[in-house]
Amino acid sequence: QVQLVESGGGLVQAGGSLRLSCAASGSIFRIVAMGWHRQAPGKQRELVATITSSSSTNYADSAKGRFTISKDNAKNTMYLQMNSLKPEDTAVYYCATVHVDRYSFRREFWGQGTQVTVSS
Repeated sequence: QVQLVESGGGLVQAGGSLRLSCAASGSIFRIVAMGWHRQAPGKQRELVATITSSSSTNYADSAKGRFTISKDNAKNTMYLQMNSLKPEDTAVYYCATVHVDRYSFRREFWGQGTQVTVSS
């Protein structure tokens, strides 16, 4: 099992910044990719950004130019730097990881989420 714990959410004014963290722990063998997703009230969960084991990144159009995903392999931690925040960025942000175990079994794990609220 892999446990993911997000932190760094909170209330910020429009135009402000937040940095989310996602710490992975447990029986980690090989993490293939990690990503941030978000879900606003009444909306479906959507992908925000992903980063692979080789540090290749991908962003949703809504995040491009404002958000930066990164990771620290030594700490098994992923980050999401969010700048120029807008009220429409308000959501619960979840981190997820694609993990492969020693038997090549692939599985996704999700964190509990952290609330980000952007006031206008």
